[in-house]
Amino acid sequence: MEQGQVTLGTRFRIPSGYLGTIRYVGGVTGTHGLWYGVEWDDPTRGKHDGTLDGKRYFDCRIPNAGSFIRPSASLCFGYSFLTALTTKYVEVEHGSTTLEKVILGSSKGAIEVEAVGLDKIRRNLGALERLREASLDNEVVATGDPAGKIFDTCPNIRGLDLSTSVLSTWQTISNITAELPRLERLALNRNRLLPLEGKLPTSAFLCLGELHLNSTLITWEEFRRVARFMTSLRSVELGYNRLKLLTSQSSSTIPLLSLNLDGNLLDNWTETSISLSECTPSLQRLILSSNGIRTIPPLNLVPSPLQGIKNLALSRNELREWRDIDTLSKWCPHLESLSMTGNPLTEDVSHARHARQFIVAKMPSLLVLDSAAISARERTDCELFYLSFVSKNVPGSDEEKTQDHPQWVTLCSKHGRPAELSVQNKNEDKLSKSMIAIVVQRCLTTPGTQPVDTTSSPILLKVLSTMKMGIFRLKLIKSLKMPRRRNREAVQVWLQMHDGYVSLDNDEHNLEWYGIEDGSQVLVYIQEEE
Repeated sequence: MEQGQVTLGTRFRIPSGYLGTIRYVGGVTGTHGLWYGVEWDDPTRGKHDGTLDGKRYFDCRIPNAGSFIRPSASLCFGYSFLTALTTKYVEVEHGSTTLEKVILGSSKGAIEVEAVGLDKIRRNLGALERLREASLDNEVVATGDPAGKIFDTCPNIRGLDLSTSVLSTWQTISNITAELPRLERLALNRNRLLPLEGKLPTSAFLCLGELHLNSTLITWEEFRRVARFMTSLRSVELGYNRLKLLTSQSSSTIPLLSLNLDGNLLDNWTETSISLSECTPSLQRLILSSNGIRTIPPLNLVPSPLQGIKNLALSRNELREWRDIDTLSKWCPHLESLSMTGNPLTEDVSHARHARQFIVAKMPSLLVLDSAAISARERTDCELFYLSFVSKNVPGSDEEKTQDHPQWVTLCSKHGRPAELSVQNKNEDKLSKSMIAIVVQRCLTTPGTQPVDTTSSPILLKVLSTMKMGIFRLKLIKSLKMPRRRNREAVQVWLQMHDGYVSLDNDEHNLEWYGIEDGSQVLVYIQEEE
């Protein structure tokens, strides 16, 4: 690119690999000659924000990302799309029909082999008309090509990655995509694009369903302006763009199903939710990880603006209160998958021990938590544990319990009310207060649809609720006077519920985790030795 062709917004790369955008072309007070005022993609290369000696020459989106440089032949202003594509995917034929020597890369030069017909392989691999996925990440694409050239060369591309390029306008991008009629996925991460002025041809994005704009510093308004011309768009990534608000003057809606807003500054849950409902009422998957969200306020809107959300990521935020989970279930009543890792609520010692059990119990629609599926058995165990915890630690009537634990009445109706802790003598020592009495009954048949056939009178065991199931199993063997050589599999234990039985088969969980409390009834079946 000639010096006279450089305009504001032009992108370039320097030999060390750093990318920048020209924000100013002209003189600088106190110096001679021409200067470029540059905003660097990497702000650590900057020296100021466009102001020098009290005079502002240009503005930077990121503070202190600016500096001045001289025009130089070493500045790379990029290549055309087909030039970059050919350079990466087409290897020059050697013109040899005989043997070629090839050094195996994995051998570090130690193994050399001879091969025949490598030019034929090169021609097959270089057949760009068959290319379906093209990655030109960091290939310094800057422009399109003469009309028709891209379509003639590679018309079948479905997925295209133009990340870390020196593209500067949406018009240039549409000139490229207009000749890729089957394009479904487009990645433009780590580019710096000027705001769209005017219109784009919808024919340039007819089949585009997925768009990645991470680390581009694009605003929500700029995205909305572009998205109008992408009628098939269903999935968008806008991570790490320093977005604080999702406000827009546009009244049009975008039929998105998935939106990734990871790593922004959207810390106001209510404002974000309302803005999204106005723009994308069909949204089902939402990623709001690492946005500094501190609380999820009570829902005061009917219906919820997020009632269609089925998958939600809230990892690495600042949520620290259980009431946030209670209100979340109101905001997202049909939520099926939730990510919560990295929040104080799941990481602090005071909460982490029973965080998963509480979240599962508080959100009845949830099927997956932190990428781990919730089985029917785990849900039952978590709900029983939660009921036991509330019963023991929250005094008062059902109404008082429900104020802080909205699921209390519903879970009591589902599983039955847990036995309330009996009033202990104030003079009992701390250990005695921690003991619970469990009714143990040995049976001749395993619990199932038929009535349990018992073999002896029940016995009463007093144990700590924190005792692990494996130790409790050994205690059962001793109390029922069974030989100690009996292995674990031979002694099966169930907790009796009002509506059935729960198998206690994980020796690593403690009794409290299973919801076993004072007065609980346990059945033991012992497999006879052969």
